[in-house]
Amino acid sequence: MAVPIEMIINGKSVATKVDADTLLSTFLREHLRLTGTHVGCDTASCGACTVHVGGRAVKSCNVLAAQLAGQDITTIEGIAPRDGSLHPMQAAFKACHGLQCGFCTAGMVMSAIDLVLHHPHATEEEIRHGLEGNLCRCTGYQNIVKAVVMAAKTMDGGQAS
Repeated sequence: MAVPIEMIINGKSVATKVDADTLLSTFLREHLRLTGTHVGCDTASCGACTVHVGGRAVKSCNVLAAQLAGQDITTIEGIAPRDGSLHPMQAAFKACHGLQCGFCTAGMVMSAIDLVLHHPHATEEEIRHGLEGNLCRCTGYQNIVKAVVMAAKTMDGGQAS
């Protein structure tokens, strides 16, 4: 059964109908073609599908699109400034070599932004703990942690977006 939904995605109003059981990750990827949101596990274990809902990190494979009617959702495609430059977290991941294959990167960046927004002075240990729900098979996390530390210094108290 299709249900009508309206929401704001990356600053743009979206009004459509979706099957009641459509996951947010499926809606973003297949209906809106926002393929930066990756699906790695379908069980909310890996974090590759992380997006922001109302300013908080949410694993989009674990929530129905219809549940988020009226919400403001930001995907990796929506974090860059309008001038086309990289978001400070993306720039830090690039500068610190915090990515390798790239599969986890979008979800890792989205979780890291949420972490810095809510804990702008997190220690390396707190960053590691804060990113526990995001799995990376390539990097060993050291450069990811360095990137989050670097971005936290440039995000103006966590408010840059």
